Amino acid sequence: MDFAMTEEQTAIFDMAHAFGQEHIAPFAAQWEAEGTIPRDLWPKLAELGFGGLYVSEDSGGAGLGRLEATLVFEALSMACPSVASFLSIHNMCAAMLDRFGSDDVKARILAPAIAMDKVLSYCLTEPGAGSDASALKTRARKSNTGYTLNGTKAFISGGGYSDAYVVMCRTGGDGPRGISTVVVEHGTKGLSYGGLESKMGWRSQPTRQVQFDECTVPLENLVGVEGEGFKYAMIGLDGGRLNISACSLGGAQQAMNQTLTYMGERKAFGQTIDQFQALQFRLADMEIELQAARTFLRQAAWKLDQNAPDATKFCAMAKTFVTEVGSRVADQCLQLHGGYGYLSDYGIEKIVRDLRVHQILEGTNEIMRMLTARALLKDRA
Repeated sequence: MDFAMTEEQTAIFDMAHAFGQEHIAPFAAQWEAEGTIPRDLWPKLAELGFGGLYVSEDSGGAGLGRLEATLVFEALSMACPSVASFLSIHNMCAAMLDRFGSDDVKARILAPAIAMDKVLSYCLTEPGAGSDASALKTRARKSNTGYTLNGTKAFISGGGYSDAYVVMCRTGGDGPRGISTVVVEHGTKGLSYGGLESKMGWRSQPTRQVQFDECTVPLENLVGVEGEGFKYAMIGLDGGRLNISACSLGGAQQAMNQTLTYMGERKAFGQTIDQFQALQFRLADMEIELQAARTFLRQAAWKLDQNAPDATKFCAMAKTFVTEVGSRVADQCLQLHGGYGYLSDYGIEKIVRDLRVHQILEGTNEIMRMLTARALLKDRA
């Protein structure tokens, strides 16, 4: 058992970190204030292969494993968790199209998505179907010419911004087996968007409802086969949970790094505050949690790369542990900054806000605990 990163993995992390520090970190606060991410950022990321991280090389992607992808998202999140998370969603969609899409879908949608000439969004959640995702109501009526969609998706990152939407919709009866996946491109007649959501964090990501009103797409826009869409969505979420965990880890690590620097400069009672044993113990606790989270995340990513039978359980467990550690560490870093941590100039409060949603999306941590318990009880025999 070797816990060391390979030279290639170290190079991938360093490349992503250097890009983030040069092209994202200096502008993260500005993009948050503007509520959007400049479109010209994405082709620059695509030049590094980040538009299709774990899309197969046969399809034009980088062909990396899920472990390597977590390194990319951890490194980019040290610059801005919001930007890194948005890229994670795009990659989750791209991987679904690579694995299940037809040659036509790969040519029309996936190829430009890998180049990030097209940005993708993932549309599963609805106003009345969050954790109970299989209860979704958006319906796609099939005809000789295509699928006509009616319904509404909620909390969609990239709503009104992205170029194509990977939509889970109902083509059959109730339950997960009645759900299929289709791609709806921006500009399609009947596709519209709700107002811009005002959020606690992830403020640089435009988030809106995505609405379908007699919105017809060609039959060729079906991903895979009818009735398998919910399965595709869940497979995509295994990797998505790892990515979002990596974003928590990167954000928390950046907060930790900044806190160590601050504590070495800030003086109280005649000495720098890093000399107080009580505060040293807090630093030690945070470091222990971060290292444990990193090891757990990489184990789960390795499981997914190996198609281990318990990979879904490990993805759920890692997502729960890492996202909660990330938020705890970021919150403690804010506390150790005192009043300065509450000011936007120091960047810590942004990390706290950005990481909080990671315990909710890609499956709430309550659902992750439910998946873990189910797996335990199933294996009991």
